[in-house]
Amino acid sequence: MNSVLEQIYSTIIPSAPFVIAAYALLWALLLAWLFVQFSKQRKLEKQLMLLEEQVEDLRADAARTPGE
Repeated sequence: MNSVLEQIYSTIIPSAPFVIAAYALLWALLLAWLFVQFSKQRKLEKQLMLLEEQVEDLRADAARTPGE
C-alpha cells in the first residue's frame, strides 16, 4: 500500500467511531424533534376542532334565538 494512504488511513480509521456516533446522535435528535413537532401539531388540530365545534354551536344558538 502507498505510504501516503497508510498515513491517511491511520489518521481516519481511529476517529471513525466518533464520526459514526455523531451522525447517529444527529439523526436521533432530528427524529426526536420531528416526533415533538408532530405531537404538537396533533394537539393543535384537536384544539382547532373543538373551537370550530364551539363556533358552530354558538352560531346555531344565535340562529335559533334572533330576537334576543
